[in-house]
Amino acid sequence: MSGPSKKADQTNSKTSADENEPGKAVGNNIVAETIALDAAITEATDEGDRGAKGNLRGALLMSLGMAAFIGNVTLMKLVSFDLTLFQAIFLRGCCAALVLGGFAWYRKELFVSLSGQDAKVLIIRVIGEIGASLCYFMALFNMPVANVTAILQALPLVITLGAAVFLGETVGWRRYGGIALGFVGVLIIVQPGTDGFSVYSLWALASMLSVAIRDLATRKISSGLPSLFVAFVTMVSVTLVCALLLPTMEWKEVTGDTIGLLMGAAFFIMLVHITLIRAMRVGEVAFVAPFRYTVMVWALLVGYFVFNEPPDTATVVGCSLLIITGLYSFWRERRAKGL
Repeated sequence: MSGPSKKADQTNSKTSADENEPGKAVGNNIVAETIALDAAITEATDEGDRGAKGNLRGALLMSLGMAAFIGNVTLMKLVSFDLTLFQAIFLRGCCAALVLGGFAWYRKELFVSLSGQDAKVLIIRVIGEIGASLCYFMALFNMPVANVTAILQALPLVITLGAAVFLGETVGWRRYGGIALGFVGVLIIVQPGTDGFSVYSLWALASMLSVAIRDLATRKISSGLPSLFVAFVTMVSVTLVCALLLPTMEWKEVTGDTIGLLMGAAFFIMLVHITLIRAMRVGEVAFVAPFRYTVMVWALLVGYFVFNEPPDTATVVGCSLLIITGLYSFWRERRAKGL
């Protein structure tokens, strides 16, 4: 770890020297922060296993990733007032891909030989991320933050079900019952057939399913494939898809303030990619996944204090049911393994 640390210090020194050039300083700050962050995460995860220590690291990484996720969501929601959907995701992706690419080159992880199995799994993961990004932001740009985030709270249950079906992990009838009850919570939030129903809730559901595909695919990636490379390929793929879709929407003027928000969102989404990839690789799915619920605390706070969007009763009830059933599923998993 000594090499990256020294180069990170050199980058920080160069950043101080460029303080009089705002654009250059912002870029250098993001690079320096990302290098320092990934070095710390690498040191914390690469030494571990998937036992108790691996689970603890996975839980911490997942919690950090969820906080970063809401940071990204907050800035992108603010950007949505000035830019169109594909324009916002495309510009954010350009910022993130450039920094991730430079960082991957710095770490000598930009060009990696892929096995046939890793290539297939990475393609599936990329498809899941593309669906997750487009569907999520379609919902976010048209719904309150808390409502969209609440629907995503079914994700640990879906991942538990997917891990049983596709990864061969054992799930008993009680946890299957919890999964079914959790989906009742989703229906309460979505409110199909009522005046409170929004078609954009379906986009949020599609995003949740796409994230499940992405995370399950992440579990099948071999340990030798660098997380940074996976994050870079994923970010480039999402950005290219949005570039192809740009002509379908109006291109709006991009101001200096908007660029600042996009740069911040780019940093947060890089942090999300790095932490979530590592979290799903060092810890057991059933242990790590429930820590996604920490995102709801941030979502409620941001929705209320930043966007003046107090959650409605259906969202609170449905989300509570999802969290309870998810935690029950988690408890059953731990008991079944005698932990």
